[in-house]
Amino acid sequence: MSDGWNESASAWIAAQGERGDFGREHVLDPVMIERISGRRFERALDVGCGEGRFCRVLASKNISVVGIDPTEDLISRARQRDPAGDYRIGRAEALPFDADSFDLIVSYLTLIDIADFRGGLTEMVRVLKPGGTLLIANLNSFISSCSRGWIKDQDGSGPYYAVDRYLEEFPEWAEWSGIRVENWHRPLSSYMKELLSLGLTLTFFDEPQPRSGYDPALHAKYRRAPWFLVMEWQRPKDFP
Repeated sequence: MSDGWNESASAWIAAQGERGDFGREHVLDPVMIERISGRRFERALDVGCGEGRFCRVLASKNISVVGIDPTEDLISRARQRDPAGDYRIGRAEALPFDADSFDLIVSYLTLIDIADFRGGLTEMVRVLKPGGTLLIANLNSFISSCSRGWIKDQDGSGPYYAVDRYLEEFPEWAEWSGIRVENWHRPLSSYMKELLSLGLTLTFFDEPQPRSGYDPALHAKYRRAPWFLVMEWQRPKDFP
C-alpha cells in the first residue's frame, strides 16, 4: 500500500520551495542550523532528504553530505537543484553504507514517515561513527495525537487541542497544500526508549518556538501547542 509520497511529490516540491514552509524556515531551521554550525562535522547523512533542501544547507556549512530518500521524484528534483550533490534512492531501514561511515546523521521530520522507525534508528546508529551525532527534528507527539486539530466545546468555549490515543502507535493520513501522506503517531517515550536502548546519550533537547517570519497568527499557532521537538544524541566513543 502506498504511503502517498510518490503521488504527493510534485505538490511537496511546490510547497517547500527553496526555503521550506513556515515551520521549517522559522521554527526548526534556526535551531537545526545552530546545532550544526562550527562543529567541524566532516561527513553527514540526511535520512529522508526529500528534495534536498537541508542537504544544501549542510553543504553551505562546508559539510560533505549524502542525501537519501525512497521517493524517486524527490531525489530527481534534488539532483536538478544541486547537480554536484550526492543524492541516492534508499530507505532508512536498509541504509546502503558501511558501519561507522558518518560523524553526523540528520533526521529532519522523517521519523513520522517511517513505519519501522525502530529498524530505521538501528540503521542510523550502525552507520554513525563512535563520537558522532544524531540530530533529530520531529513532530511533537502531542500534535500527532490530535488528528482533529483545534476544537471547541458545545458552549463555544475553547479552542482546545484534544489529545487522544497518546500512548498508542498508529498511522494517520495528513493532508495539506495538495499533499496527502501517511504519518505515524507515537508517544515520545517510544522514541526515547529506543534511542536509549541503542546506547546513545541525549545531549540536547528543545521544543522550539518561531524566531522569525513575523506573522502574528502563525506565531500564535506555533506557540499555543508544542508543534515540534529537536533532539541531539551522541554515540559514545567507546561504543562496542
